[in-house]
Amino acid sequence: MWKGIVLVLVGACSFGILSTIVKSGYHLGYTLGELCSVQAGFGMITLWAIQLFSGRPTYGLKNSAVRTCFLLGSSTGMVSITYYYSVQYIPASIGIVLLMQFTWLSMLAEWVIYKKKPTGRQWLAVVFILTGTLLAGGIFNETPAALNWKGLVFGMIAAICYTIFIVVSGRAATSLSPVLKSAWIVTGAFLLITIIFPPVYLLNGRFIEGGLWVWGIPLALFGTVLPPFLFSKGMPQTGVALGAILSAAELPVAILAATIFLHEQVSALQITGVIIILSAIVLANLKQRK
Repeated sequence: MWKGIVLVLVGACSFGILSTIVKSGYHLGYTLGELCSVQAGFGMITLWAIQLFSGRPTYGLKNSAVRTCFLLGSSTGMVSITYYYSVQYIPASIGIVLLMQFTWLSMLAEWVIYKKKPTGRQWLAVVFILTGTLLAGGIFNETPAALNWKGLVFGMIAAICYTIFIVVSGRAATSLSPVLKSAWIVTGAFLLITIIFPPVYLLNGRFIEGGLWVWGIPLALFGTVLPPFLFSKGMPQTGVALGAILSAAELPVAILAATIFLHEQVSALQITGVIIILSAIVLANLKQRK
């Protein structure tokens, strides 16, 4: 049990520091397309290497489950593009708050698609999450945060794309191993990103001479390799409810990293909003005790 808790926590923390890494890359002059591309490319190569060296069966696109994962990769590709685009215009600490809206969006999506009606406890959690979002976003600060409308819109689009991935992936391709499933998903994401952002950095010298490859390693490690692997190992030990609560660690880690490394200012109201959001996630996932 404790091993599973540690695995899920480390996976959530890995996701949490991504926005800080991306914003640091922006400060050095790298573009959205370059960062998205090297993350997906390095992640794809690493996952396929793990899969091939594992000796487990590998299925191609003739397999229906594989095709589903490949197409599902477009949603994860869009998460990277829209989320990283949003943090170009808003602080990383606010970008992660917007992305975390998937917690209640996925609940609504399951209601619409799978007719799984939310409970009263879950509706109450939605109210708390929305209230906490307003506080964490700095809406009520005396000096409001730089809430550029592009950042807000694309942050919510990222949450919607992540919702699609969460809702669909949980029920799709369950016959595939976690590594093979992740490899095909990231391959689909890399193809989409390559179509939108052709990897010209391979020709203009920015990949080697410009040091872009250095940023591909942490982005792929913390964004596409570690979290899926750690979640696939830890979630069966913790259970879905406890796993969802532990995954919320992504939020405070992202804000803490943005404060320490990017020197973003976080007010007491914003911290209160984060606490409310985390409490709401716990409320929505805790089972009613007899």
